[in-house]
Amino acid sequence: MAEKFSTSWADIRAYTDWLLLAAGLLLFCLGLAAIYSASASFAKSGAAISGFVIKQVAWGAIGSLIYIAAVKADYRNFMKYAAPLFACMVLTLIVLLLSGHSARGAQRWFNFGFFRFQPSEFGKVVFALALAKLCAALPPNSPRRIFAACAVAGAAILPIMLQPDLGSSLVYAVMLLAVFVAAGMPVKFLASVVGAGLAALPLLWFIMKPYQRMRVMVFIDPTVDPQGAGYNVIQSRIAVGSGGLFGKGFMHGTQGKLHFLPEPHTDFIFSVFSEEFGFLGCSVVLLLFALLLWRVLNIAQYTKDMRGKLFCAAVAAWLWFQIAESVAMSMGLAPVTGIPLPLFSYGGSSILVISLALGLVQSVNVAARQDRF
Repeated sequence: MAEKFSTSWADIRAYTDWLLLAAGLLLFCLGLAAIYSASASFAKSGAAISGFVIKQVAWGAIGSLIYIAAVKADYRNFMKYAAPLFACMVLTLIVLLLSGHSARGAQRWFNFGFFRFQPSEFGKVVFALALAKLCAALPPNSPRRIFAACAVAGAAILPIMLQPDLGSSLVYAVMLLAVFVAAGMPVKFLASVVGAGLAALPLLWFIMKPYQRMRVMVFIDPTVDPQGAGYNVIQSRIAVGSGGLFGKGFMHGTQGKLHFLPEPHTDFIFSVFSEEFGFLGCSVVLLLFALLLWRVLNIAQYTKDMRGKLFCAAVAAWLWFQIAESVAMSMGLAPVTGIPLPLFSYGGSSILVISLALGLVQSVNVAARQDRF
């Protein structure tokens, strides 16, 4: 019978990385304030707050329970089931293509009425677990092993691209590259993988849907379609720029409240925050994100378990890419992809899966310190 790992509450209290926990909680609270302001105009008549805020608080509470459960359960127990979990994830993504909920030209969700489940979000944790277990057992130091890891990754990335969800596909690809680097892939092989990826980029143009191609064109020049696809980028730039150094003040932003800024509580939440809290407020948020990433990478460096190390590297790459893309998108420095800003944007799927991921990262930390002490 396989060994079952256990983590005591005493060990959790003694070895918790409090900076990691504090950074996550502060980011969630700041995001909640931004959602409150961004969705104020959507509140029903007579209501003090919008339904978005109430739901986000509920998802945050559930996410806290998931976080605690993940730390207590021990990441090594999750690693044992990484392969079957990954197989279930790929199967779910295939079923989604056949019977998922369609909206805005994409088929990315299962609609359960009270909750829309997005498999590609939850799949990020499973993907990180599977890659960590595979590359720890079979280090990517030969063409055969590299091909095997790429084939496994492709089984998840391909159905996500077909949804189509280019943003999530890129997140998965960045996670794969980070695991390769952390696993010690030889430089010559790493250069070949990166080169092959860059060479394949032009092919994406032929795979993209028309609206995705327009997003790329708008990224290059928003005035190509100022009343259509370029409208979001133009209004977002106005929101960010009008915040100045100190911002207009909480609840005093105009771009979101007057509905110039589309999806202010999700895709463009950073634009709302920028307008109201300015450069200094945004600097605080980015420093908190930097602190969060630093603690995740510090845990990756500290642990002796290669599986835990690679899992933390994958999570750090996932969070970094979504932060960089979401912030850059709001300033017109990257194409609009609809990727949520971690712990900040409204959305149940994102909050729950990041809570699970950070809980498992914290579990890696606790287990590593148990072994040391």
